[in-house]
Amino acid sequence: MGLVDLFMYDLNKSPCLLKGANFDRWRLIEVVQPHVDQLIAELAARQHGVVSWRQLLALGLGRGAIEHRIRIGRLHRMHRGVYAVGHRRVSREGRWMAAVLACGDGAVLSHRSAAALWELRPSAAGKIDVTVPARSGRASRATIRVHRSGALPASEITRHQGIAVTRVARTLFDLAETVPRSAAQRALERAEGLQLFDLVAMQSAIDLHRTRRGSRRLAAILADYEDDELTRSELENQFLALCADHGVPRPRVNSQVEGYTVDFFWSAQRLIAETDSRRYHATRAAFERDRVRDAALTVGGYRVVRFTHRQIQRESASVAGTLLALIAAAT
Repeated sequence: MGLVDLFMYDLNKSPCLLKGANFDRWRLIEVVQPHVDQLIAELAARQHGVVSWRQLLALGLGRGAIEHRIRIGRLHRMHRGVYAVGHRRVSREGRWMAAVLACGDGAVLSHRSAAALWELRPSAAGKIDVTVPARSGRASRATIRVHRSGALPASEITRHQGIAVTRVARTLFDLAETVPRSAAQRALERAEGLQLFDLVAMQSAIDLHRTRRGSRRLAAILADYEDDELTRSELENQFLALCADHGVPRPRVNSQVEGYTVDFFWSAQRLIAETDSRRYHATRAAFERDRVRDAALTVGGYRVVRFTHRQIQRESASVAGTLLALIAAAT
């Protein structure tokens, strides 16, 4: 029996300890107890204000010491075996952490809740999504939706803001089979904007979970991203073919204009077409350079229009219509 256990046992049996009885023991425990509460506070600070029963036991508290803290309001029950420390008001991250702790070993935040933690979509109201190993006996409850996974390798989980969570690729995979395609597409686009998108990791998730329905859905969404694997010369040939097929005057290629090399240029109309891809234009630095360049060319009296690889490959008629309208307006 530890010192804190002994103190709690004696406190329950002999309240006179608080009045100075058995002074030597009280003095000793008075030294130990603040240290334990400091450890609890430090743990809670790392976990958004929440701790688990098992973690409290690991810190050296016994059952009586934990129950005493619950009675006097130092611990507030959130789930079975999970408590908020000091007060009941817990942040969104604290609720996520508490749900993961409540689901035991191997549990991770997942699906909609993981997407909210990664800032891929707004925080979903209602139940918190947690994935557990298939062998786990944990069941869903009022505020937690439990998902079981037969394949949850270490490569697909991590910690973000101190919370065990599925990595972005696995999160997007899970979303693909639980939300409408448009919502999954927006989350993927958001991941790209945050520079969290990893096409290789996404394809690995599809291969690993090929039998799940999310595999086909995610593959369809990713088809648009594979288009950007074109080389510059391949894209140049496709753009020139688009012009020829739709009656757009042939532009000059890779011309120097105002000190910049532009992709396609109609000199008589002072019209410039730039073709953007994630490979060459996705970084923040590239985005900034493109805007500085466009502003300089506009000041120089040129009209700059940008098209993505996907537009050139899949919306050629629309691209050609835009170019023909701009050429006609400038002629």
